[in-house]
Amino acid sequence: MTELLSYLLPAVLLGLLLWLLYRFVQERRLRRRPYVAPSARHWTTLSPPAEVPLHRICLLGDLGAVATDGRDPVLNLLRRWLEETGSHGTVAMLGDNVYPVGIPPLGHPLRAAAEARMDAQLNLLREFPAQAIFLGGNHDWNKGRPDGYAYLQAQEAYVRHHLPAALFLPENGCPGPVALPLAEGLVLLVLNTQWWVQRGPRPLGRAHGCSATDAKQPFEQLQTLLEQYRGQQIVVVGHHPLYSRAMHGGKFTVKQHVFPLTAAHKRAYVPLPLVGSLFPAYRRVLGAAEDMAHPRYRRMRRRLLQVLRQFPGAVYAAGHDHNLQYFLRRGVHYIVSGAGSKTAFVQPGGKATFTHEHKGFFSLDYYADGQLWLSAWEPADAQGTPAPPAFRWPLVPVAATRPAAPAPAGSGR
Repeated sequence: MTELLSYLLPAVLLGLLLWLLYRFVQERRLRRRPYVAPSARHWTTLSPPAEVPLHRICLLGDLGAVATDGRDPVLNLLRRWLEETGSHGTVAMLGDNVYPVGIPPLGHPLRAAAEARMDAQLNLLREFPAQAIFLGGNHDWNKGRPDGYAYLQAQEAYVRHHLPAALFLPENGCPGPVALPLAEGLVLLVLNTQWWVQRGPRPLGRAHGCSATDAKQPFEQLQTLLEQYRGQQIVVVGHHPLYSRAMHGGKFTVKQHVFPLTAAHKRAYVPLPLVGSLFPAYRRVLGAAEDMAHPRYRRMRRRLLQVLRQFPGAVYAAGHDHNLQYFLRRGVHYIVSGAGSKTAFVQPGGKATFTHEHKGFFSLDYYADGQLWLSAWEPADAQGTPAPPAFRWPLVPVAATRPAAPAPAGSGR
């Protein structure tokens, strides 16, 4: 028996090593390559209408580590999008606007850097007439710590003071939802998903200006709004995704299994094979507070999916995971656009129609005949030169669109 084990154990270890090596080679080969599901690989043969969109929405999440020297590739790409879009556009900042902890109190050692990163965004948006909307993410709530509400209030006050034309929604950290009609037949619904996973004080009730009085009521209000706008193009935005093939969805690289400490520091290459796999397993099964597996996040996700699945054609967009992803599940479109300033591994395949580990953002182009097109915008250099499109897709089939409505006066750009 001992002799058998002396042969079996090395064989098992060798097999594990070969499997890890195979996975590593596969990941290296596929990382940073766009993945498109077989059902959508004809996307290059499809083209949006030739006319100017009636309205455009930039979905940009996790811009919190933006460079402040004028050479940030995504900010410069956003500048080009804004120049092209003009006044018929909305920029939705999907949370995690300032890393690592949002806007800390005055006198805090991170305050100056936080203001510089926030100013880089506000100064750009100030130059253009497009509507700007900011959402709070877990980092904006001091990484979900019990004092996070004060940090969120500080960021909302900072944005309102330095860019009064911008909206910080839902106001005062309330859960929402908030409805914002953008154009004829197009409405944006804003949720504060961090509210459900936040530890410590959270605003609720009329004393804080919130319409909801308990944690379940916002889902009922969301369903009411979706019914109210049924038949229109509805885009729901929040910080947390409902589908993801990246870290917050429980997907990890071989490196994270073998060198788990790199999750805390990118240079902590301390090999901990087997033991290191406990960390990804924990994140996948039980979850940190920001993971889909965490009980609070799981309950919120389940309730949102129950509501959204009743409204085929609706779009739900979020950030949080640092990549670009698109899913179509039960007739509802789910977008992850959290690659504003960082990138992270995203596993191709599965239920995803498109994934890409690359900085950038998604844009939704809405046309007068009801068509809605999704486009991935990615920078080719620090000047924000747009790279060739990695993906473009009609979210509403042409046959399902309504007759064209006359464009409003002055809609040309």
